[in-house]
Amino acid sequence: MANLIDKNTVTLLRIPFSFLLMPLFLLALSQSGVNILNFNVIVSFLIIHLLVYPASNGYNSYVDQDEGSIGGIENPPLPTIQLFYVTVFLDILALILSVVCIHWKFAICIFLYILASRAYSSKTIRLKKYPYIGFLTVVFFQGAFTYYMCVLGITGQLLELNQPIIYLLIACSLQIAGAYPLTQIYQHQQDYKDGVITISYKLGYIGTFLFTGIMFLGTNLFYFLYFNATESLSSFYILQLFFLPIVGYYVYWFSTVIKDRTAANFKHTMRMNLLAAICMNTCFLILYIMNTFA
Repeated sequence: MANLIDKNTVTLLRIPFSFLLMPLFLLALSQSGVNILNFNVIVSFLIIHLLVYPASNGYNSYVDQDEGSIGGIENPPLPTIQLFYVTVFLDILALILSVVCIHWKFAICIFLYILASRAYSSKTIRLKKYPYIGFLTVVFFQGAFTYYMCVLGITGQLLELNQPIIYLLIACSLQIAGAYPLTQIYQHQQDYKDGVITISYKLGYIGTFLFTGIMFLGTNLFYFLYFNATESLSSFYILQLFFLPIVGYYVYWFSTVIKDRTAANFKHTMRMNLLAAICMNTCFLILYIMNTFA
């Protein structure tokens, strides 16, 4: 087992990257009314962020055999078959814990997420090489579906799909739709070399920024519709405060790329991702405190 989990394998699981994917779980928690120390909250958080997400990252790295920068790692080591075995182990453990500790319905959601992740990356299906299908797969499964899955994990109950919830699910997917192309913007040549045509490659550098801006406007609109429908506009205004630093960096980076395309690089992408994650995670934690203790 010691030889199975070597340093490079652990690195390619990109566990710290789960911090960037945490906002939707915290949003779900903030709207659930469940205590953060609840057993379901803790276990579902660990399953999603320490098992499912790292396994997805690891499998993607194993298949892609990346030689250039990837999300969270500027100079990734080359993966081995060890990484594949670890991802399989993490997926199986996630499914077992989901059934035993949460609910079989949550386990089904986890299973579907794993299937979508594998279909996206695998050499046989390789959804990621199709710009529109790959994009829509990520937008749905990392957006609305992830929120639904998180609520099920946190509460143990299926989410009622009423009108306000539909607004929120759309907002979650539009948020991913805006963020995801920016994560691809520095990988155009590397992806093209690998036979992958991403939505960002199709849009181009300037088009990617414009598309992201439109998606974020849509995100804001549907957040407004949700918080207005639930009579909690104060939460929407707090959300706007935390959007400001993200918008500020977006404008700065966009203006820089207009002058110099080389600014669409790994460094700026990771700064944008980290800033967005810090702002959104903090925002949703504040909303959780307000909704739980106020």
